[in-house]
Amino acid sequence: MWWKQHKWKVLIPVLIAAVLAGAFWYGGNAPGARGWTVPVNEASQPALEGDLHNTAEPEQTQEPSAVPTPGETAAEHTPEPSAVVDDTKEEPAKATPEQTAEPPASKQPEQPRPSDQPEMVINPETGKDQYLTDPVPEGKPLPVEPQDVTIGTTAYSCTISISCATILDNLDLCDPEKKELVPEDGWILEPMTVTFYEGESVFNVLQRTCKQQKIHMEFEDTPMYNSAYIEGIHNLYEFDVGELSGWMYSVNDWFPNYGCSRYQLQDGDVVEWVYTCDYGADVGRPVA
Repeated sequence: MWWKQHKWKVLIPVLIAAVLAGAFWYGGNAPGARGWTVPVNEASQPALEGDLHNTAEPEQTQEPSAVPTPGETAAEHTPEPSAVVDDTKEEPAKATPEQTAEPPASKQPEQPRPSDQPEMVINPETGKDQYLTDPVPEGKPLPVEPQDVTIGTTAYSCTISISCATILDNLDLCDPEKKELVPEDGWILEPMTVTFYEGESVFNVLQRTCKQQKIHMEFEDTPMYNSAYIEGIHNLYEFDVGELSGWMYSVNDWFPNYGCSRYQLQDGDVVEWVYTCDYGADVGRPVA
């Protein structure tokens, strides 16, 4: 009797609940209908090799916007896995302006600046420079003052010789005590190749060569001419063979009109020291 009187009170709520449950299910809220699945137990999945922080953050639920649109395949929609970030990898250094600039063209040998070139200032009143030197002939090297030169380390070579052969033709004028010093062939030092260094002068090479070959050489510094003056070689001095006798030098067959300390050597130069008995006329020096 009770059931008959109260069955609708029981059935109606049940029916209402069943209708609502059906509407919820078929309305698209069932599991799997909104693009998500129940995740597999993460503890059963191995961590990526080297990814020490892989298990630190829980997997985040996909947003509803990730639901594939009509016509989109699962492969097209599946989000790509995130790349593992290596925190220890440094970013490549940014190129500096010097690194990005074009490589310079082959460097050409630096040309001497005008201030590096020797100058010969002639006094118009005397016609000579400050050291009483006549103008140097065109095409010949100008004198280089010793105090302005720094000797370098680059090595070069030149040829040097010392001869007193002219005395053999003037023995009657030679000091009797010096005749025995004159070699039979006139050579005190036959031509030989020697080393010199950047910036050195004819005097530097003569002094070093005579010391190495144990040849006597005596000189005097003459500030008036800003050069050393060679008084004697092999104990043969000026005036030993007449009033016009003494030592002279030539470089590449030219007799410079300035002292040997002011002649700066170049690679391959040929230096000849000769004893003259006639102020240069007997050794090939042009007479002024």
